[in-house]
Amino acid sequence: ADDWILWNGSSASVTTFVSPQPVEATDDAFWDQFWADTATSVQDVFALVPAAEIRAVREESPSNLATLCYKAVEKLVQGAESGCHTEKERQIVLNCCRLLTRILPYIFEDPDWRGFFWSTVPGAGRGAGDEDDENARPLAESLLLAVTDLLFCPDFTVQSHRRSTVDTAEDIHSIDSCEYIWEAGVGFAHSPQPNYIHDLNRTELLKLLLTCFSEAMYLPPSSESSNTNPWVQFFCSTENRHALPLFTSLLNVVCAYDPVGYGIPYNHLLFSDYREPLVEEAAQVLIVTLDYDSSTSSSPTVDGTTTGTAMDDVDPPGPDNLFVNYLSRIHREEDFQFILKGVARLLSNPLVQTYLPNSAKKIQFHQELLVLFWKLCDFNKKFLFFVLKSSDVLDILVPILYFLNDARADQSRVGLMHIGVFILLLLSGERNFGVRLNKPYSVRVPMDIPVFTGTHADLLIIVFHKIITSGHQRLQPLFDCLLTIVVNVSPYLKSLSMVAANKLLHLLEAFSTTWFLFSAVQNHHLVFFLLEVFNNIIQYQFDGNSNLVYAVIRKRNVFHQLANLPTDSQSIQKGLQRKKKTPEPISRTNSQDGVSMEGSRPAAPAEPGTLKTSLVATPGIDKLTEKSQVSEDGTMRSLEPEASQLSPEGNPPAALSDGELWSGEASHSRRDRRRLSSASSSGQWTPTPEWVMSWKSKLPLQTIMRLLQVLVPQVEKICIDKGLTDESEILKFLQHGTLVGLLPVPHPILIRKYQANSGTAMWFRTYMWGVIYLRNVDPPIWYDTDVKLFEIQRV
Repeated sequence: ADDWILWNGSSASVTTFVSPQPVEATDDAFWDQFWADTATSVQDVFALVPAAEIRAVREESPSNLATLCYKAVEKLVQGAESGCHTEKERQIVLNCCRLLTRILPYIFEDPDWRGFFWSTVPGAGRGAGDEDDENARPLAESLLLAVTDLLFCPDFTVQSHRRSTVDTAEDIHSIDSCEYIWEAGVGFAHSPQPNYIHDLNRTELLKLLLTCFSEAMYLPPSSESSNTNPWVQFFCSTENRHALPLFTSLLNVVCAYDPVGYGIPYNHLLFSDYREPLVEEAAQVLIVTLDYDSSTSSSPTVDGTTTGTAMDDVDPPGPDNLFVNYLSRIHREEDFQFILKGVARLLSNPLVQTYLPNSAKKIQFHQELLVLFWKLCDFNKKFLFFVLKSSDVLDILVPILYFLNDARADQSRVGLMHIGVFILLLLSGERNFGVRLNKPYSVRVPMDIPVFTGTHADLLIIVFHKIITSGHQRLQPLFDCLLTIVVNVSPYLKSLSMVAANKLLHLLEAFSTTWFLFSAVQNHHLVFFLLEVFNNIIQYQFDGNSNLVYAVIRKRNVFHQLANLPTDSQSIQKGLQRKKKTPEPISRTNSQDGVSMEGSRPAAPAEPGTLKTSLVATPGIDKLTEKSQVSEDGTMRSLEPEASQLSPEGNPPAALSDGELWSGEASHSRRDRRRLSSASSSGQWTPTPEWVMSWKSKLPLQTIMRLLQVLVPQVEKICIDKGLTDESEILKFLQHGTLVGLLPVPHPILIRKYQANSGTAMWFRTYMWGVIYLRNVDPPIWYDTDVKLFEIQRV
């Protein structure tokens, strides 16, 4: 890299730009030397161009910084025009690319410069022969169009289709880039020969694109949907003639990637995988282009019943964002299969167990994949129905439960916990998800949860119990959401294991202590959710659920205590006093956790000093979901918010969260909550007898009380008659028992379906950019720049 030392030490150095002396755009000798055709790397550029120097040029010699940006874009445009046939041209293009990747964040961080790329550069030395309209294109548009052309440049980023010498090389403007899609998959059958040079060049260009899009990081979070990212907007518009092949290339490269390769152990240690950095970059560019608030638009999603061919003219016009439009119109079964298999394979990769330690490559971009999967389900309802049509959905569920369980003690992974729970909430709104959970769970992924024999529903409940009882306290706002998922699937669960049944009762026990119920205004909702779970199973799945019925009988005192909950001021005060002695809201001693699974490691907290990014608050569960009632024939109809208060079992009123936000950041820690809700702190909320009465009277206990009234005497009689202490006999009796005609009329099934809203759209934007910020450390593109979308914090 001698020329780069020269670059810093000769007339053509960046220091030249700091001098007040203007650098002339027309000084060809200077610029030819500046873009010296040395092979180098993006890391070198970051080392050679320190942040302080870029800021110095920006403050002291702004016209020089403007000229530098303009000349770099001009070189990219020239490269795209010429088709980059020589090694020297390719080198210049890559160097411009690296330099712009280095400089752009410093342009975005200064509000005075932010409009610079959207202005045309007056008199910056475009030949007088240029047409006027070309002159009118803003710099940003020229840059984006040049990069997209370069991504389909034969012999630079794609395989040439001709045996070409320089003379007969393909003209970059006449080629149909749809024939040059990077990988087989959706809409393209031919898998090109892998070429690691092309992969490296694509990766560098995509890195520049991502940097262009990252202007979003320098604006504070706002729920205004008008906050569209102008870079993404232009890139995903009809102005980009490569939009379709590029969307398809990015999607296919991600979904076709198999990190394990040909299954040779340790292969990832023997040779470098040039595909992985490209796949990561492609996944990041893809999720950023799909950052689109579907709640404010006529969403492009189609329900699962319409027919039509891909890109059919009869479809309603989708959004202006072509990437969202294309994604929403994929509909062929084989395309769905390809996408689902690819995403499931990559999500499962970190769980792959091998007998040789470290012999299989572990990917790191599972958070980007989860965002991508979310976008697919949110924008393409046909894809969502396809996912739920077969038990393939479990190949997505198990890795998500693994990540949730693994991250539960780690404060730096609050965002991962949220997106995993969001996806499960979205899936749980569909009946098929609950039905699929009945499949036996036999794959033994090592997780530090008790050993059990049962179904995927048992796995879900056991992991949720583990998150609630031994996650860190910033997860408390997720409890509503976790229990909503369990409520949504409960009417379809045919047979819970004894381990899972005990976990549900342990949660009820913990949440129904007086001090927990009285210490925050919305804590009683958790009890309502759990009672709804028990009611759904007893009314709709009594026959296979003798384990749960047995657990309910054993813990019957919990239900009696709830029914007799004291409501006078003195008892409320006494209940609140009691919690001062109990440091944790959930006792861990009586959760009877058995031995954890073999080969599992306990969930570890973050290493001190780990970087994390802040998140905006997410809406409460009432804003996040809307209630639907399931009819006899299984169809759902949306409920008006008022109607839901009239349900016979007395579900909690629709206004569930009293305007409380739940989120990783905005929630008070338990200690604060205790302080806030205690009676002594003046002006704060305090529980009153009227308040307790208002919800106690609605507790849906009738079904359970009736069940206990009928079964407890029978079970006690068996025990006395046979001198039994053996639970297997009692379980056998319960298996053959029936409550037909003895229970109250079954209540209608209520499902709380996720609904898109601008609050979650903003949450996704901050989460996604936070992940991208933290994952791009080599080179550290945004490190130490003045990011406004989130705060960077240390654990």
